Amino acid sequence: MAGETSWISHYDDRQRENGEFDSFLEVGEEGDKDATAVSLDVILPDDLLERILAYLPVASIFRAGCVSKRWHEIVNSERFLWNLSHVLPQKPWYFMFTSSDEPIGYAFDPVFRKWYSIELPCIGTSNWFIASSIGMVCFMDNDSRSELCICNPITKTYKKLEEPPGLKFSDYSALAISVNRESHIYSVAIVKSKQVPENFFQWDISIHVYNSVNTTWVTTLTEVLMGWRGGDESVICNGMLYFLVYSTGGGQPENRHALIAYNMSNRSSQGSLTRSFIPVPCSLTCGRLMNLKEKLVMVGGIGKADRPDIIKGIGIWLLNDKTWEEIARMPHKFFQGFGEFDDVFASSGADDLIYIQSYGAPALLIFDTNHKQWKWSQKCPVTKRFPLQLFTGFCFEPRLEIAP
Repeated sequence: MAGETSWISHYDDRQRENGEFDSFLEVGEEGDKDATAVSLDVILPDDLLERILAYLPVASIFRAGCVSKRWHEIVNSERFLWNLSHVLPQKPWYFMFTSSDEPIGYAFDPVFRKWYSIELPCIGTSNWFIASSIGMVCFMDNDSRSELCICNPITKTYKKLEEPPGLKFSDYSALAISVNRESHIYSVAIVKSKQVPENFFQWDISIHVYNSVNTTWVTTLTEVLMGWRGGDESVICNGMLYFLVYSTGGGQPENRHALIAYNMSNRSSQGSLTRSFIPVPCSLTCGRLMNLKEKLVMVGGIGKADRPDIIKGIGIWLLNDKTWEEIARMPHKFFQGFGEFDDVFASSGADDLIYIQSYGAPALLIFDTNHKQWKWSQKCPVTKRFPLQLFTGFCFEPRLEIAP
């Protein structure tokens, strides 16, 4: 199908142990070796060639491994992977689930504007909780919320985490992960929210943090919130854990949501969570949090004045201290392109790209925060098979050198 590229990634145990990875080829391609590329094989010394290849997009690195035996050995070497960790971030890809029953779908590469077929490890269905950071993705099952897995979607390396502490079953859970780009140390945070029995206005909130150095979970906070409950939206940004809470007190539309900022590195000196409340910039019907270059960004549906459950547009805000700055609003022509837009949608981003996707169609809209440009992705190689078919997805940075 036009625009679709197959991602060949059948890893065996030997390849994982040796740190090797397979290449991917476009449909119908046989990996022809270009004569000009082979001539460079003679001219360039290993160290210079490694540095040049390290600055290629991930898709090009896989193709470079097919040029010659020497290039294949270089891109699979530990020194090359070390070079990768010192180059600029890769443009984030967006994985779109095309089935609600199986975790299958395609990943969009914004550099080459192509869709790749990728098999995700660990995950069971598309409705699992998903969080990503610097090349790694964390999955948590939606039933028991006790199965957690950290993986690199590109290399297929993964690690299962032990069951988190706290309530076995919570009404709401929010998952977040943060990876250090230099050390590759990572932290996973889960915010659990459960209604106090027979009291709809009181909710037990607990925060549990996993650190890859200690490989243990620690419950860092337990508190009862009055009139607010947690949800499933959170992100770690510059050492702060941000998560959205939702009013249970039937207040004004503009007060239906709030943001809580929780300092993960200075937990002992913090007071009540209510002191960390940050009002949202408008009447939101949907809020999506993301980390863009260690800055907190929120994408949200803007509710109508007379019907706050219906959105009249989509805005993008940047948090400066405790003040929201609107950096963009979706132009009406793109807003109309989603068709009959619901009050909820999928959105995630990294680096300087934000992806927005309607649950009702495989259309994918991209906003470039650097150039302030909106554009559609190439058409996803999947068609809607029945009216109620749903689509969702997540964003991740494709990297080869990071492993859980």
